[in-house]
Amino acid sequence: MAQYFQIHPDNPQDRLIRQAVDIIRSGGIIAYPTDSAYALGCHIGDKNALDRIRQMRRLDKHHNFTLMCRDLSELATFAKVDNQAFRLLKNHTPGPFTFILPGTSEVPRRLMHPKRKTIGLRVPDNRIALALMEALGEPLMTSSLLLPGDDLPMSDPEDIRDRLEHQLELVIDGGNCGLEPTTVIDLTGAVPEVTRQGKGDASAFIPD
Repeated sequence: MAQYFQIHPDNPQDRLIRQAVDIIRSGGIIAYPTDSAYALGCHIGDKNALDRIRQMRRLDKHHNFTLMCRDLSELATFAKVDNQAFRLLKNHTPGPFTFILPGTSEVPRRLMHPKRKTIGLRVPDNRIALALMEALGEPLMTSSLLLPGDDLPMSDPEDIRDRLEHQLELVIDGGNCGLEPTTVIDLTGAVPEVTRQGKGDASAFIPD
């Protein structure tokens, strides 16, 4: 049975953030708000939790998971970032973008695309998500809360609890954060490629 925390979107309560982090560290899966819909999160090193998310969302082994990072310096630990990519990242983080980049040796192999060795990374503009990662001290392995058969990510924390209360350890109610997923930008090639148009304005990544 999932626990249910109401956390203030602008001033997250430290006590509840610490309790949420304890749940993550002990192998739990959480549903939490971001700047572009709710997401599922678990510890970066927890294979069992990752497999549970795959099963929950019916994802195949080629699915690119995302590492939710606190800031650019943390992102650069887990991805190979050249000067051009760094400038783009600096101008668009925090924000509703997911960037596909070559992963470094710091990324567990099971999180990377098996052939391309890439990883999705992002820095969210959401105080609850940032507070979680600050307390955790490392990125949060995350996936959109888009369930099989649904066209849009789940957005109502009470609905999330009703539907997934036996598959999650915690639902964080951080208020409304929208329905749109992130815009996905592939930075692995010579030219940035917009692979999914979502909430973030992708015009800066489209060549003239």
